Amino acid sequence: MASLPPIDPRRLYVGLMSGTSLDGTDAVLFDAGSRAVLGHVHAPFPAALRDELLALNAPGGNELHRAALAANGVARAYADVVAQLLEQTGTPRSSVIALGAHGQTVRHQPGGFDGYTIQLLNGALLAEQARIAVVCDLRSRDIAAGGQGAPLVPAFHRAMFGAAEQDVAVLNLGGISNLSLLHADDRTGGFDCGPANCLMDGWIAQHQGLGFDADGAWAASGEILPDLLAALLAEPYFALPPPKSTGRDLFHLGWLQPHLAPDARPEDVQATLLALTAHTVADALTAHMPQARRLIACGGGARNGQLMKALGRLLPGVTLASSADHGLPVDQVEAAAFAWLAHRFIERQPGNLPGVTGAAGPRVLGALHPA
Repeated sequence: MASLPPIDPRRLYVGLMSGTSLDGTDAVLFDAGSRAVLGHVHAPFPAALRDELLALNAPGGNELHRAALAANGVARAYADVVAQLLEQTGTPRSSVIALGAHGQTVRHQPGGFDGYTIQLLNGALLAEQARIAVVCDLRSRDIAAGGQGAPLVPAFHRAMFGAAEQDVAVLNLGGISNLSLLHADDRTGGFDCGPANCLMDGWIAQHQGLGFDADGAWAASGEILPDLLAALLAEPYFALPPPKSTGRDLFHLGWLQPHLAPDARPEDVQATLLALTAHTVADALTAHMPQARRLIACGGGARNGQLMKALGRLLPGVTLASSADHGLPVDQVEAAAFAWLAHRFIERQPGNLPGVTGAAGPRVLGALHPA
């Protein structure tokens, strides 16, 4: 039996992702040639850093100083997880071309002349500590070109999961849910649907002191509140046409609070928040790719059995699958996407899809901090 050729070290990238769920950092070692993940490490944020990043999603005192310190903290957390990944995989730093580093989103206000997005990360400090080139600030150029700066993953999803013979949708369930629409004729669409884990995680943290609702068990113990669900679904964002993107700027517990009845049981609210995620995803898929018969799920929410069952009930003609069924575990997809985007930057290839983000045209995304 012939042995496989050795991995060409000139194709190696590391992808670093910390999303709106704030559950920590995922790092992958990615071979840009074969598009294979060769190693993965997840590390939670230190509690104090996580609390500060969450607080910085809302206005507060001395924000500029606190944000700068948090950006340093993210860089150090990223450098630590890179070191773990390289040790685990036996990869010398010199073999890695670049780190594709997302940073931690604390503001996302795209659109119009003054659109902007902020991902906290001191890329220079990360390059110093990791001793590897860093490609970061991957959303700003798309926004400067009139786009939403998000989602950026549909192009990667097309490369990994696109199928010539059928329309396929890819659903990422992080803090926010987003869909990639991979049409059989090679057209690609995508947008943020609405909240996924961010509200459910915040609600269970407030009432149970837990980081997340494992497998949706607490939601399953409650009952959906129809009036509350209807009020939440009336949010104007859900009716907006693509291109569109959102985040914690809109969907946070303060958004939820005015709709709550004083006597609502917390577990019933949790059940309703899970239903909100399922309904907004199902409504979006039905509206924008009604012919889809396969939905590939990834992100932490793909491990929520109750959420996946709810989606199955709302999409009876659609086969639900996991990205793991296609060779990429659910918690590695986004980090791999940012390694892929770093590769695109190094090769000076566009990383955005203007039809998805609304940008004026294809753009090379990112800023480079050399090793």
